[in-house]
Amino acid sequence: MQIEKVFRLINKMKEVKNAPVFKKINIVDKNPFKIMVFAVLSPRTKDEILIETCNELFKKANSFEDILKIKKKELETILRKVGFYKRKTVLLKKLARAMVKLKKVPRSLEELMKLPGIGRKVGKVILNELFDLNVIPVDTHVHRISNRLGIVHTKNISETEKELEKIIPNNMKKIFNRYLVALGQTICKPKKPLCKICALKNFCKFYRLQ
Repeated sequence: MQIEKVFRLINKMKEVKNAPVFKKINIVDKNPFKIMVFAVLSPRTKDEILIETCNELFKKANSFEDILKIKKKELETILRKVGFYKRKTVLLKKLARAMVKLKKVPRSLEELMKLPGIGRKVGKVILNELFDLNVIPVDTHVHRISNRLGIVHTKNISETEKELEKIIPNNMKKIFNRYLVALGQTICKPKKPLCKICALKNFCKFYRLQ
């Protein structure tokens, strides 16, 4: 499958262009603080909720120093719609303390993963969005769609990540996640995907087997 062609077709779908993931990227706008906050709060939370929550948070905080000034109960209230908000309140406070000491965002996945609330996927999102590094963050959207299209044939996210890092051209890695996430948010949904309006259906293994 020609990955470049896949991206061109995805880009032509008007539904995809309005996906929440692209709205999120416009909000963070290369701001290290905003990118890290979005990334740490993102697991188990839809981007629509994440955008609403972060917009509320950013009215109170423009830096990690500001996060430390917000009382825990108030921060919990702001994050109340986010999945596991109480745990993420604690993690965000811990991350803020760590970042105030560090003063700058680490540029390696290994160093990022030493920080509170940052696992492999979240770390790759930060490297991708902040430093424009050619890495592929793999979430459920990327895993599901990569297998549906037949790009990979894997059983879990870890296997998908390893395969994609090997087969996706370097110049495509930076945008691979956001394009597939956008497709997953709008067209290629986990249940009842909108195959009939998808520009990729003629290339899609999942569609052919239905």
